[in-house]
Amino acid sequence: MNIIAMIPARYNASRFPGKLMKDLGGKPVIVRTYEAALQAKLFDKVYVVTDSEVIKTAIETVNGDVIMSTKEHECGSDRIAEAVTDLNVDIVVNVQGDEPFIDTVSLRKLIDVFHEDPERQIDLASLKVQITDIEAIENPNNVKVITDSNGFAIYFSRSVIPYPRAKELNTKYYKHKGVYAFRKEALLNFYHTPMTPLEAAEKIECIRYLEAGKKIKMIETEVESIGIDTPEDLEKAQHYIQQHD
Repeated sequence: MNIIAMIPARYNASRFPGKLMKDLGGKPVIVRTYEAALQAKLFDKVYVVTDSEVIKTAIETVNGDVIMSTKEHECGSDRIAEAVTDLNVDIVVNVQGDEPFIDTVSLRKLIDVFHEDPERQIDLASLKVQITDIEAIENPNNVKVITDSNGFAIYFSRSVIPYPRAKELNTKYYKHKGVYAFRKEALLNFYHTPMTPLEAAEKIECIRYLEAGKKIKMIETEVESIGIDTPEDLEKAQHYIQQHD
């Protein structure tokens, strides 16, 4: 299989504009992410997909591969789908541009899902991590996911799911990590399907796949990555870099 990584990189992020170009240990965040994806050695090719000339220049400065979006997009999946339309690929892995500390082990698990699916029943795979802190569980910025007995996603929500009515059961909660691996045809199908009602209500793009009848295999990971959504997150990432570089 031909497996590529796509890093969607939008400059004007609503919560933290310009975050991908913020300095992180002497390099822009997006460059850190791109180089980490290369170093993972899991992909035949790594691309940054952006609407920003500033980000394009930053990636080209390190001799990276970058594709410019020609349209406005509501989400990262749409941006990636446009970019892969004419590429000869089988599996597309969406690596988040604001998560520069790539968890190679978890990415390998995502890719293995497709090697272990000869009947092509799985349309895409994604990651989940267990959360136990009540504030994290109730935080609407944390998308929660519930699955069936075979690990396929049933639903994603910003609300608390499942609702803990029977508190004595010690229910487990899982946070969805926005890292995906798609079959190309599933990604293009997503691109050509209008935003669905539940997706619009929750503002969670992967719900569109569920509403379209696609099968999403969820893989559990124990790694809670450092995503940069706020200036405070950037400070945490700076501290991490200082300890590990």
